[in-house]
Amino acid sequence: MSRKKVLFSGFMLFSLFFGAGNLIFPPYLGMESGTHFVAAIAGFILTAVFLPFLTIISVSLSNNGLLSIGERVHPVFGLAFAIVIYLSIGAFYGIPRASNVAYELGFMQVYNVEGRLPLLLFSVVFFGLTYLISINPKKIIDLVGRILTPALLGVLAILFVRAFFTYTYNDVPPSEKFQSTPFLKGFLEGYFTMDAVAALAFGIVIINGLKDKGVTQKKDLIQGTVYAGLIAAVGLTVVYLSLSWIGRVLPHDGPLENGAEILVLASQQLFGYGGNVLFGMIVILACLTTTVGLTNACARFFNEIHPNLSYKKYVFIFIAIGLLFTNFGLDLILQIATPLLVFIYPISIVLVILSLFQHFFGESKRMYIFSVSVATFFAFYEVVNSFNLQIDGLNTFLSFLPLYENGLGWTVPTLLAASIGYAIDFTR
Repeated sequence: MSRKKVLFSGFMLFSLFFGAGNLIFPPYLGMESGTHFVAAIAGFILTAVFLPFLTIISVSLSNNGLLSIGERVHPVFGLAFAIVIYLSIGAFYGIPRASNVAYELGFMQVYNVEGRLPLLLFSVVFFGLTYLISINPKKIIDLVGRILTPALLGVLAILFVRAFFTYTYNDVPPSEKFQSTPFLKGFLEGYFTMDAVAALAFGIVIINGLKDKGVTQKKDLIQGTVYAGLIAAVGLTVVYLSLSWIGRVLPHDGPLENGAEILVLASQQLFGYGGNVLFGMIVILACLTTTVGLTNACARFFNEIHPNLSYKKYVFIFIAIGLLFTNFGLDLILQIATPLLVFIYPISIVLVILSLFQHFFGESKRMYIFSVSVATFFAFYEVVNSFNLQIDGLNTFLSFLPLYENGLGWTVPTLLAASIGYAIDFTR
């Protein structure tokens, strides 16, 4: 297996992860963390980089990716959960969200337009490009890894280098949010990027891409995927540090509400009107590569479980769904997707960690069943809370759990359930 294949696979994986959400989270964290910047960004990188990297490793060690991991609980659960994952991070959320962000934060930074028609025209062009790139899966690594990712990194480098030589560091007090536990707050910000869930799909994209390049041995596929994950992790770490540093040192007078406003202001300060064009290019490229990866992952998965339709037809279906949902608007997309994402995230993390644990310490059916059952209970509970349906007695009881107030109340009970399940199987 050549180094070029691994390098371009790593570039491609970096681009798949680095969507618009990943672009705007770090600058805002950098601005709010102030003098607690180091602790906050360390927590962010742990969950936004290291956890997705572990997921990539977990997928590479499984025979059939996410499907095989889920089937360790039960075959029906494995199939159902995989379908929910691909639909939620793909057609119903990830794909239309990326195109909407490309329009609102990318295109509209260059052209001041209003109304539904410009969004429709932009989305037709955006998804037309996505279709042309995605239609031939054997060329995706070449197109994304060799062309789109270097272009994205080049534009980002222009912004970073200019900012490094222009801005100066000053002591700024942290916001109230980051005053007490900056590491945990950064940890949660990285957690909310949802990249650990996306990695369940992107891992298969890299494996299939290597297969299309002629890599057939399982050992080589695992090695190539892990190295690609490492390249992507290093790239993401460097970019996140740079973006958060810009937010940390950016001079500003009025309040800034999010990372997009920070980067728009930085681009304008550094390059004038050309900064709007620069930022627009960054956003559109980041969103395009993510959309291509999600489209490829979803089309490949559904083609494998239901091969009566060809890969190209599935690409067209997901492009059509993405185009439709894009024109509903970003607010509606977020309202629909939030309960789904709240539901799948704890279960996904549990499956990834158990999959890695099993590889080194042996199989345990009860470990999966017990822990995933507990994680599913908490996932349903969070979905109910997302609809503002309060269960007072249950809320009072669960509030005693460690990290409950941070949205991580499921971690200790799930770990306990996994330990009990593993101990029972180990004893028997």
